[in-house]
Amino acid sequence: MSITTNWDRAQQAVKKFSGSWGAAEPGGAVIGFDAGGIRFAEVGGVESLSTMAPFSADTVVRYASVTKHAFCAMVLLHPEAISLDDKLGQHLPKLQEPMASVTVGRALDMSGGLPDTRECLSLLGLSVYTETKAGPLLEFLARQRRLNYEAGTEVSYSNTGYRLVEAALERKGLFFRDFIRDAGARAGAVLDAPDVWNDAVAGLVPGYWHDGEKWQLSAAGLHISASGSMTGSAASLANWLRLLLSGNAPFDGTLDRLATPRALSDGRESGYGLGLRRTILGGRQFTGHGGSHPGYKTYFLLDRENRLGFVVVSNREDTNGNKIAQEGMAALLDLPLPVPSSALTDGLYVTETGTFWAEVKGSTVTWLDADETVYEDTDGYVSSFSASSPMRLKMDGEAIVGQIGHPARRLRPAVDTGVPATLSGRWFSDEGAMFEIDGDTVIMGVGPVRHRMPLKVLGGGRFLFTLKDGPWTKRVCLHVLTDTRVELVLSRARMIEYHRAG
Repeated sequence: MSITTNWDRAQQAVKKFSGSWGAAEPGGAVIGFDAGGIRFAEVGGVESLSTMAPFSADTVVRYASVTKHAFCAMVLLHPEAISLDDKLGQHLPKLQEPMASVTVGRALDMSGGLPDTRECLSLLGLSVYTETKAGPLLEFLARQRRLNYEAGTEVSYSNTGYRLVEAALERKGLFFRDFIRDAGARAGAVLDAPDVWNDAVAGLVPGYWHDGEKWQLSAAGLHISASGSMTGSAASLANWLRLLLSGNAPFDGTLDRLATPRALSDGRESGYGLGLRRTILGGRQFTGHGGSHPGYKTYFLLDRENRLGFVVVSNREDTNGNKIAQEGMAALLDLPLPVPSSALTDGLYVTETGTFWAEVKGSTVTWLDADETVYEDTDGYVSSFSASSPMRLKMDGEAIVGQIGHPARRLRPAVDTGVPATLSGRWFSDEGAMFEIDGDTVIMGVGPVRHRMPLKVLGGGRFLFTLKDGPWTKRVCLHVLTDTRVELVLSRARMIEYHRAG
C-alpha cells in the first residue's frame, strides 16, 4: 500500500505535548520512526528533579506494560517449553481450579478472568508501597478459587497471567531478563528487566507524581514480573520495535503473530492479541500498547504495513501517551481523530444484580473504577474504541445498554436505599485482612494509616468507598453476598471475599 507521510506535521502535532513539560518539571520524549531510522525526537522537562538534567531520547525509564509484547515474543520463540494451548496447571501444579484450567493463551490475551495481583493486594489493605516477593505472591495466587469471570467470556485487563506464565518458564530455566537483554543487543538497544523496584538499573531515572501541591518521588513494592518489568530509553524502544517491524531473524513473523486478534469462546474477535492491542484511526488498523507504573507512562503505536511508528516515554504520572501517539499518527497520515462524545447521561448506574457499576461524566465512562473516554460511533452508540477496555453503549430511556468487555450490559440509575444497620461490624478475610463498618463508614488500616471512608449507596446491596494510596485513588465496590459474606471489587480484581466475625 502506497501512502503519503508528513513527518513535519507529525512532529508539530506531538511537540505541543512535549513542549508542555516545563523546564523545571519531570518530562519525557516522543519519537517518530520508520524503516530508515528515527525521523524526529521531541523532548521536554527533566529526567531528575535532583540534578535538573534535561530529559533526552536516551533517558532510561520504566516501560511498564509495554513489556507484555516482548514477553509474549519470548513465549512464542520457545514452543518446546510451553504452548498457548497448555493449561496453566500443567506448568504450575499448585494452582487450584478454575485458575489451573485457564490456558496460557487466555492468560496472555486478557480473556482468562485472572484476578490482577496488585488489585487483590489493594483489596486486602496492602499499600502500593508494601514490598512483596515472587514466591509468596505465587503461593497467594495458588490459594485462590475464583476468577473474575469465566475464561473466554470477556476481555478485561489483568497482569496476573504474565506473572504465572513467567513463573512457568523460569521453572524450565528460561528467564525474561536474559531474553530481553540479548534481544535488545540484537536491535541496537539497551533493555533490561529488573525483578523489583529497588534493583539497580544503569541510568534509570526517578518517576514522579503530583499530589496537587508538589511533585513526589514514585515507588512501588510489588515484585514487578514480566507484565511490566522492562526498562530502557525512548530510542531503545524505537530500535527494538524497528527490529520487530523488519521481520528479520530470529523475529521473522513474530510481530504479526503477536498482533493477530484473539477470539473469545463464542468465536468473536476481541481486538487484543498477545501483549498488543488493535487501534483504529480513520478506518485503518494500527498496533500498539501502553504502560503505566507509579510515576512513569509509556506508549507506542505502529503501522505494521508501512513499518513506521511512534514511541512515547515519560517520568511523570499525568502523561497521556495514547493521545500523543494517536495525534502523531493522525497528523502523519492525514487521518481523522475520533470525536469524544457526551451522548450518555451523566450519573451513577448499576446492573440489576451483581457488582457492576458505571459512572458517566461527560465523555468519560468509569466502569468498576477504570476510566475510559468514549467517542462518537454509529447508530447512536458511543464507543471506547479500546481493545483492552471495549465499550459500545447508548441510552435506552433512562438506562444505558450495550456491551462492556464484550458481554451485553444493561445499567439503570443507582438508587440510594441507605446503609442497613446490619452491615455494621468487623469483616475478615481468610488471608488475615480485616475491615470494619461503622454506620455508613468503612474503616481500614491500623494506627496512623487507619482510614475512615464514607459509603455511597448504589442499591441492591452494593456500596462504593474511595481508597487513597499514594498516587492512586481507587473506588471499591462492596457487594453483600449473604448476611455473613461480602466481596470487595475493583475492575481487575472481583473475587476478594470477607466474612463476618463470629
